[in-house]
Amino acid sequence: MSVSAPGRPRLHRLLRSVLSVVALAGATLAVHAQARHPIFVLNSLDATVSVIDPVTRTERQRIPVGKEPHHLYLTPDEKSLLVANAVGDTLTFIDPVTAQVQRTMTGIVDPYQLRFSPDMRWFVTLANRLNHVDIYRWHPEDKAAPLKLQKRIPTGKTPSHVWIDSRSTTAYATMQDSDELVAIDLATQTLRWRVPTGKLPADVYLTADDRHLYVGLTGDRFVEVYDVSKQPAQLIKRIETGEGAHAFRAKGDKRHILVSNRVANTVSMIDTERMAVVRQYPGPGGPDCMEILADGKTLLLSSRWARKLTYIDLDSGQVIQQVPVGRSPHGVWTLDHAPRQ
Repeated sequence: MSVSAPGRPRLHRLLRSVLSVVALAGATLAVHAQARHPIFVLNSLDATVSVIDPVTRTERQRIPVGKEPHHLYLTPDEKSLLVANAVGDTLTFIDPVTAQVQRTMTGIVDPYQLRFSPDMRWFVTLANRLNHVDIYRWHPEDKAAPLKLQKRIPTGKTPSHVWIDSRSTTAYATMQDSDELVAIDLATQTLRWRVPTGKLPADVYLTADDRHLYVGLTGDRFVEVYDVSKQPAQLIKRIETGEGAHAFRAKGDKRHILVSNRVANTVSMIDTERMAVVRQYPGPGGPDCMEILADGKTLLLSSRWARKLTYIDLDSGQVIQQVPVGRSPHGVWTLDHAPRQ
């Protein structure tokens, strides 16, 4: 059948529309193919973990865990995601791909915050309620008891967050209610030094060169920067971000980090070369822990008081979606994440 001359422009427009739809569908499928692993959100007051489907961005299940889960960390072999159940004195092991519970380890006292050393020899937990830091050795070959306590170190009041340097020699931990930063020698399990900080120090972030440690002051509106190449560490700058500066997440470009300002309901981007805030984002509902997807453009934020997981587009600076989860969402994590530095 022939097509009349007046009909050809309409046909061309129709073909262009179809091709555009196909291209858009292909791009969408490509994005979905990249985000193939579930997103995990800890619901601290519900003792559950919400499992978010990365494609539909909806909660597909809730996993019962121990009482007051707060933070997450991946095992060295990347086969298990650890959930630290602080009040339950347990660790829940979850498969990061299938979201199936693998096991529950008991007898881990008040594991509020947790971290493996880069060489995978040491596992450190902070007992937020009991004012001590526990240092374990990691023995993956021992299936019955892979974690063995080496030393329990009394510290200041309310240990909060911890970071371990790239050489696996030193753990840096904040003491939230005694306003201190301490350094622990992992080989000897002893305190190297302690220095005073601003009000209610919380999360910490150490630059890749192991020199500058950033500390969020939840009781203030600043991030403090310490030179930890000095003994003891020296405060070199205070960066104003927003009230309730709390948790950090590297953008993944080896230069910028994000800090959630829980009281101000904002997220600040800090340029670590300039040691200055270069951009502000909305952070609705009491922003807490953060994750960045592998695309480097999508920020996941636990909105603590709103019972939501918030998606933020880092290019436009806009909230693009909120997903209902449980009460007091805290830690958030996925295998499909941007680099940690």
